[in-house]
Amino acid sequence: MSDIHRAAIVLMSLPEDEAALVLSKLSAKEVEQVSIEIARTKRISPMEQDTTIREFANTSPAASTEGGSLDLAKNLVKKALGSDAGQALDNIRQQIEALPFGFLRTVDSQNVLTYLSDEHPQTIALVMSYLPANYAAEVLAGLSPDRQLAVVRRMATMGQTNPEIIREVERGLEGRMSNVVSQSLQSAGGVEPVAEMLNVTERSIERMILDQIAEEDPDLVEEIRRLMFVFEDVAKFSGKDIQVMLKHIETSQWALALKGASEELKDKVLGNMSQRAADMLREEMEFLGAVKVSAVEAEQQRIVDIVRSLEDAGEIEINANGEEEQLVQ
Repeated sequence: MSDIHRAAIVLMSLPEDEAALVLSKLSAKEVEQVSIEIARTKRISPMEQDTTIREFANTSPAASTEGGSLDLAKNLVKKALGSDAGQALDNIRQQIEALPFGFLRTVDSQNVLTYLSDEHPQTIALVMSYLPANYAAEVLAGLSPDRQLAVVRRMATMGQTNPEIIREVERGLEGRMSNVVSQSLQSAGGVEPVAEMLNVTERSIERMILDQIAEEDPDLVEEIRRLMFVFEDVAKFSGKDIQVMLKHIETSQWALALKGASEELKDKVLGNMSQRAADMLREEMEFLGAVKVSAVEAEQQRIVDIVRSLEDAGEIEINANGEEEQLVQ
């Protein structure tokens, strides 16, 4: 991943006004380079965004972003450069709109795959060589293994191609995809709705589904689990379960993690400690002073991992609804 692409991801993760403010600190050439990358980048995976922002500022994004667009790039340049934006806007427009197969940048990769899958590997390789890397990877993943290999080999050995051939392939593909290109698509599904659904699913069904997914895609299961239970959900535990957690989590861990927690969660943890232990925890939190958000979030995630391991071991029970069940004698 290039530095320009990293910068584009960081800016796309910020509110537009804040991104423009950051952009205004760059030189005109840098503004142009980053803005072109924003216009080119249509999709960012949560993992790519998370990794990039952690590298840049040692922090985690609160939510993923859909990606960039030419309009977003134009808006940022106008806000960053004001009356001096004219030339940069012209350069960006020329570079983006003149790119072969540029019309595909507004089309979902699955639709592109539908139209390309039956094409000759050389044609697929030609089209993919002009797509952003993450977008091309999505298309590549949808091809059969033998065609994947054939396409990659041709991309690697393609070299120079006659511009007229490129234009001919582009015109043909654009004509066949004209209906798809004009459609506006709405996102559906994703990891977040899966996590929300499993949060209220019967525990045995949830375990079975996640265990089966883990056999094929453990990273996906980890992503789902992280969304199913977050640090603030500790406040939903019963006093008994909080006390079990206190046996497995050090005071120093709580001191750091609670720096970024709600008052409700702080009261829940402190309220289940002895007076002496609670006083010690408060003192340690005060002693820490100001700490980096990244350090707090990292400690919170370690506690979440401990909680999940305790739940897997049957020592505590995660209650997604936050309501304590009635007991019978």
